[in-house]
Amino acid sequence: MSVQVPPFARSQNAAGPKQRYFSPYAFNGGTVMAIAGEDFAVIASDTRLSEGFQIHTRDNPKTYSLTNNAVLGCTGFHGDVLTLTKVIEARLKMFKNEHQKEMSCSAIAAMLSTILYYRRFFPYYVYNILAGLDSEGKGCVFSYDPVGSYERESFRAAGSASAMLQPLLDNQIGYKNQQNVEHLPLSRDKAVNLVKDVFISAAERDIYTGDEIIINVIDKDGVQTNRFPLRRD
Repeated sequence: MSVQVPPFARSQNAAGPKQRYFSPYAFNGGTVMAIAGEDFAVIASDTRLSEGFQIHTRDNPKTYSLTNNAVLGCTGFHGDVLTLTKVIEARLKMFKNEHQKEMSCSAIAAMLSTILYYRRFFPYYVYNILAGLDSEGKGCVFSYDPVGSYERESFRAAGSASAMLQPLLDNQIGYKNQQNVEHLPLSRDKAVNLVKDVFISAAERDIYTGDEIIINVIDKDGVQTNRFPLRRD
């Protein structure tokens, strides 16, 4: 026995099923990088905040000064960046009120790992790099994955242009694929100039990186911040 299907039902079936998609995350672009020297550290970011082909603002630094010897570079989903940095600042205030001193850079690195791991089932969509001075006054850089695994490195790039910045750092600082090259100590001026060069290169190829660079130099005297213009298109 055949079943008669009403015309309106046939038209709905012909259209097929419709899938609705929702994501709690958005990607707002941006790039951060850090370099550790003998007695200093440099961490920098661009200032462009965008989504897709829209630029929300051209003046949104992605580096956050935590203490006199530690600066966090944080980019990705801007909502999670704001939440994560607020949590870190609250923890640092609690530590200072309880111990009457600032948390060391190494302790901040371990604390950030714990904060990220606590949210491992619904992680913060952020790329984190922590730079500062260790207990011996030497420059240190800590890089993270989204769920808290971290390691200490000499240099690291993260964010939308990291795939372009990291090979340049490998070549210029890590001396990868270079033979019979004298490994000279990295000076502060060379590190700052290298940051400018690699960000200029990234701005030419990545639409999510641009406008300005915020360069933070961390040494025994504290954190010095400088700005350097990039292309704005």
